[in-house]
Amino acid sequence: MDTLDKTDILILKALQENGRITVKDLALKVHLSPTPVFERMHRLEKEGYIQRYTAVLSPSKLGRGFVVFCSVKLRRMGKEIAHDFVSRVKGIPEVAECYNISGDSDYLLKIYAPDMKYYNDFLINTLGTIDSLGSIQSWFVMDEIKNSYGLPESLL
Repeated sequence: MDTLDKTDILILKALQENGRITVKDLALKVHLSPTPVFERMHRLEKEGYIQRYTAVLSPSKLGRGFVVFCSVKLRRMGKEIAHDFVSRVKGIPEVAECYNISGDSDYLLKIYAPDMKYYNDFLINTLGTIDSLGSIQSWFVMDEIKNSYGLPESLL
């Protein structure tokens, strides 16, 4: 972060709060004119500080409000086995997030489904078809308490 100054940080905070803010409004917020703000945004994108702009959708409104965290342990770990698992998981639309983790499991998946029956079918007919899979443990989300959809402001 040594290439970021106070204004860059303000721009990042404002964009994380509202990715649709206009350059003009952002310029007012950070006390610069629109042209340097636009140039800074472009630099922040080019340097990878801003990975993408996105909309946060409502899973329940879209019929995918049944959220499951699923830990996966592979039968054995190896470069080819891990690569195969990761490539398979990337192609599964229900898997919104996948992390390679330490501990008793190898991967942690976040899965969106319409309901328990769908998830059970998904477990058997989708995840269950991956040969390298050793064991699965599932946790069902009862209520989302906090999801900031980005980095905590205090870390910027």
